[in-house]
Amino acid sequence: MKGWHVRDIIFVTILAIFMGTIFFVTGPLYTVLAAALAPAGLQPLANELLLGIWVMAGPLAGFIIRIPGSATLGEFLGAVVEMFFGGIWGASTLISGALQGIGSELGFALTGYKHYGWFTLALSSLTTAIVTFGWDMIKNGYASYHLGFMALLFVVRLLSIFFFGGVLTKLIANLLVRAHVLPSAAH
Repeated sequence: MKGWHVRDIIFVTILAIFMGTIFFVTGPLYTVLAAALAPAGLQPLANELLLGIWVMAGPLAGFIIRIPGSATLGEFLGAVVEMFFGGIWGASTLISGALQGIGSELGFALTGYKHYGWFTLALSSLTTAIVTFGWDMIKNGYASYHLGFMALLFVVRLLSIFFFGGVLTKLIANLLVRAHVLPSAAH
């Protein structure tokens, strides 16, 4: 298995700064979206729709760097950057970032860190959705919703995570290969 090199550390740091900035910038979008959905009783959907953006650092780091722990580290450092910029969730962002990173990491771990393609990205999306949904059942009281609404929230979350953490991750990796930033074997 590949070990950490200075290049990998620099890449995950740059990725975390970039993604942490995106996480921070989407905070106000969440507030507006939640307010718009509140009159219909659908405020929790704001979190589900945007969660894919907020968990994207993990699968991106895991898929590109391909070292055990890179998905967790990428997501956690992105959360650190968001918190330092003054993100709306404060220090609790670190707990969410750690759990989101672990969720993403599980998808790569279940393939033994040997297979990097659509299946692994889909698996990482699923494990991220499951871990983060479990956390929201505790933290945000999702367990008190009726089963149909919980199912809707989970499906929207899974689709959001797959789009941002799966489809966009694969497209970004392909662009980095075409730009000769990554070797073709790394995508």
